[in-house]
Amino acid sequence: MIVSPCISICKTDPSTGYCYGCARTIEERNIWKQPKTTDEWKMNNLQNIRERLEGWQLKSFNESYEYKIKNGISLFKKKLENE
Repeated sequence: MIVSPCISICKTDPSTGYCYGCARTIEERNIWKQPKTTDEWKMNNLQNIRERLEGWQLKSFNESYEYKIKNGISLFKKKLENE
């Protein structure tokens, strides 16, 4: 199973149409939820996401996504739980 790239920062940039947290479009987020979406499509989408991001945004996304894969929760949600 490929974990969704959502890192719980769900707000769309009006200029680009990309989510500030995961850099996906609304259409891409909907495709991820469909049961028939293939792992191949998801892997390609993850690559596209990483190509959209750069600098601190890419570093932050990678750190939070890796944490989510290992722990089942994003760093953002973890921080909210600890407050």
